[in-house]
Amino acid sequence: MHPTKPRTWFARFARATSRASGRAITFVAAVAVIVAWLVTGPLFGFSDSWQLVINTGTTIVTFLMVFLIQNTQNRDSEAVQVKLDELLRATPGAHIALLDLEELEQRELDRIRATYAKLATEARAAPRSGRADTGVPEVG
Repeated sequence: MHPTKPRTWFARFARATSRASGRAITFVAAVAVIVAWLVTGPLFGFSDSWQLVINTGTTIVTFLMVFLIQNTQNRDSEAVQVKLDELLRATPGAHIALLDLEELEQRELDRIRATYAKLATEARAAPRSGRADTGVPEVG
């Protein structure tokens, strides 16, 4: 089964760039560019223009990569959230009110997190007092 292909040119470009930038050969190419730049230093007398070439190049690449990486991270994060939502939906006894939590305000997330932190504390204490640490307790 092949994954669904991105439909927009930017999504295809971002995915391809993300994959390419994470490969060893890309790292080797970047090191080769830096070595070539260093080797040409004496030829250009280590001039300001020579330094500007690497500074400008790395700044441009970094600037553009921020957007490509963010696009890839957003897409991956959304896919993981959908998969987690489906696991919650399909799990008997799961609290489906937890679906789509990433859309809540921080205050509401903090309240829910505090509830689960309390449940975790109680679950860790349960075996010490001879109680089971399993089940589907109410979360309010």
